[in-house]
Amino acid sequence: MNSPAHCPATTASPPLRATRAPLVAMAQRGGRGRRLPSSAPEAEQPEEALARILRTEAAVSGVSRKAAAASGQQSTCLWPRAVLEALDSAVASCHWESALEIFELMRNQRWYEPKSQTYARLLMMLGRCRQPGQATALFKTMLSEERLAPRADVYTALVSAYGNSGMLDKALATVDRMKGAAAGCKPDEYTFSVLINCCCKSRRFDLIPAVLDEMAYLGLGCNVVIHNGIIDGYGKAGKLEEMENALSNMLEGGDNVPDIYTMNSILWAYGDRGRVNDMEKWYSEFQLMGVEPDTRTFNIMMKSYGKANMPEKMMSVLKYMKQRFFSPSTATFNIIIDCFGRAGNIEKMEYYFRLMKIQGMKPNPITYCSLVNGYSKAGLLDMIPGIVRQTENTDVVLDTPFFNCVISAYAKAGEVKIMEEMLQLMKDKNCKPGKVIYTTMIQAYIAHGMDEAAKLLELEERRFDNKLLVQVSEVR
Repeated sequence: MNSPAHCPATTASPPLRATRAPLVAMAQRGGRGRRLPSSAPEAEQPEEALARILRTEAAVSGVSRKAAAASGQQSTCLWPRAVLEALDSAVASCHWESALEIFELMRNQRWYEPKSQTYARLLMMLGRCRQPGQATALFKTMLSEERLAPRADVYTALVSAYGNSGMLDKALATVDRMKGAAAGCKPDEYTFSVLINCCCKSRRFDLIPAVLDEMAYLGLGCNVVIHNGIIDGYGKAGKLEEMENALSNMLEGGDNVPDIYTMNSILWAYGDRGRVNDMEKWYSEFQLMGVEPDTRTFNIMMKSYGKANMPEKMMSVLKYMKQRFFSPSTATFNIIIDCFGRAGNIEKMEYYFRLMKIQGMKPNPITYCSLVNGYSKAGLLDMIPGIVRQTENTDVVLDTPFFNCVISAYAKAGEVKIMEEMLQLMKDKNCKPGKVIYTTMIQAYIAHGMDEAAKLLELEERRFDNKLLVQVSEVR
């Protein structure tokens, strides 16, 4: 089979969307002769533009501080744009606690008008963050306090919140509730695509046939998004035969054709299982179907070759991308850095990290995780503090997986004191430790005979677990 380096190049780029010409301001209004100022808004001076941006950013950050303050001290006359931008930023970053605080502050403003779209966005965010208890409370607030009638998008967001948290009984009950609601609340294809994705994430493939039958009963067709969701779900679960059957059903239906998402899901499934020959075969098959690859396609193939210890093929894909004018992304460099780090090739790992920054790619927490893992495997623990210092000089927000890597590296090396310092740094950065970190540290304490420290950490872990159980029990 041909490797991607021998595949035909993409021949056309997607057409640009037509845009409307900007409107020209009227020079005279209401019969009064009034000249336009000599410097139009488009000619705004750099100093003025910078000052305006800084004022806006200061106002947005001020909203977050006011939202965290006591309710008795909250203002009711805040700048609407600052509040809305702060809420949008918190939702986009999935900072659900901050988002709910800002939303509560917004509800106290004089200019606030309740909208179902706002509730739908918040519920979707809570679903991604797996906060079903908060989602239920927010939905009750919408019904009882705001007196808003939920529409299909709100119900669908609630289905997502329950389904992504593994509460499929609640998700199914919400869909049944939609079926008996008003005309604007009936479940549609998007609702069922969300439900099927939740079933796939929970590995409840036995529920999918019943969901598809329900769609047919309601007169809803199985579109390409739903087909792709089923294919992707089987692929991520390692059910490759069922995945191919789902693709066959998609092709036999005749109404939907595979697209780039179908292609990427199937290539990922075979590549993740180390079946690179099958991955290459399906790459050629999709090319014959007229499906052209994108940057994510090549990233999937590069990662598969890296995991299979085939660095030559991985680099041939990178060469092919450059020849066909595909720009490597941050994810592309992360894959290369991780591959060489796991192989113990520190020289090449550092080379591509430098090249990444030279080409204007911004490192993210995944980049730094790969560097830490590479240095740890090579026994170069003295390089890890430099990585931590680099992150402090950037706007990269360190997450739990990054600290998992750092703490695990020091735990394996027996550096218990530094391990404890990293845990404290993690807490100082408002990053909550998870079960992986607690387990790693407890094992390190036991290995060094520090039984008392291990018991104290076990108590802290139980308090953390009990807090999560209380949040889930609020929904049940």
